[in-house]
Amino acid sequence: MINRIFQRFTRLRFFQIGGRKQLFSVIPIRIFGSFVTGLCLSLLFAACTANNANNTNTVSTNNSTQTKATVVRFGYQKSAILLKNKGVLEKRLQPEGVSVQWIEFPAGPQLLEAMNVGSIDFGHTGESPPIFAQSAGASLTYIAGIAPSPAGSAILVPKASSIQKIADLKGKKVAFQKGSSAHYLLVQILEKAGLKYSEIQPIYLPPADARAAFVKGSIDAWVIWDPFYAAAEKNTDARVLIDGQAITKQGGYYLSSRKFATDNLQIIKSMLEEIQKLEDWSDKNRDTVAETLSPILGVDLETMKKSTQRKKFGIVPIDNALISEQQKVGDKFYELKLIPKKIDVKEAFLKPEQYTDFSPKL
Repeated sequence: MINRIFQRFTRLRFFQIGGRKQLFSVIPIRIFGSFVTGLCLSLLFAACTANNANNTNTVSTNNSTQTKATVVRFGYQKSAILLKNKGVLEKRLQPEGVSVQWIEFPAGPQLLEAMNVGSIDFGHTGESPPIFAQSAGASLTYIAGIAPSPAGSAILVPKASSIQKIADLKGKKVAFQKGSSAHYLLVQILEKAGLKYSEIQPIYLPPADARAAFVKGSIDAWVIWDPFYAAAEKNTDARVLIDGQAITKQGGYYLSSRKFATDNLQIIKSMLEEIQKLEDWSDKNRDTVAETLSPILGVDLETMKKSTQRKKFGIVPIDNALISEQQKVGDKFYELKLIPKKIDVKEAFLKPEQYTDFSPKL
């Protein structure tokens, strides 16, 4: 249509080039020039607008399309290495055409950093890392709770230290992984003892670096969890100042990216069922668990048994009570100005009916 209008109101000038008649220039008729140009541009704009609308619809449709995973990239810490070693997830998911890739992290904050940038799909942490991650704008989703093991975390000091009670930590260098379960445990312990968080010197170190600093004597205390805790008790000059019993009610969480959760509810259901089965078996076979993990972790059997005996096994279903407790964690970190803004943890949870669909029947 545009070509017919263009030809009607223009004179075309052709030249012979190389034996062929080719268009060289277009000479518009002046009286119609402005009209033709405006009309052509209007028609072109309309065509482009229609194409853009079609493209937008296509993108929107594609973004809303669910894509079932063929690989689950599972982020784990040493405390969950039995799950990897037993291979139960691989056996369950293989008939569904899904494989599992395992990626180890020293602590929860690093694991959730990887999840936020799309390097992993699924993983587990303590209660604190999701709070810090959500406050930083990370896209994550709570999948299931992990039963708390308060006896499996503690504040350690050197045996010869003058620190005998929590109040003695005032002004002292206390090492822990920032944003970890150890961080919240310390906050709770200090608060119960009437000591302000600002009255200690927090030293943010991942477990391996904190252990080295503890052995070297460059820190005064170390807040840590099993199996690092049990290993430090056995192999370093450590004394337990206080453990988490009667202090913390929180456990941890299995989490995933929001997209992975919404696209793969059946895969999540299968994984949680296998995780719970292994948890039930582990609870009844603690010595066997210790014997399996001892050579894998390079921890002597006696230490491994100690760590395993004080662990509580099991998955905790997501409910309003759990969400409420997690909100308290977020509120406390905001109150201490450790996160930049107040968060609503509900924004990182799924709908109740979704949890009903994939949570194991406990």
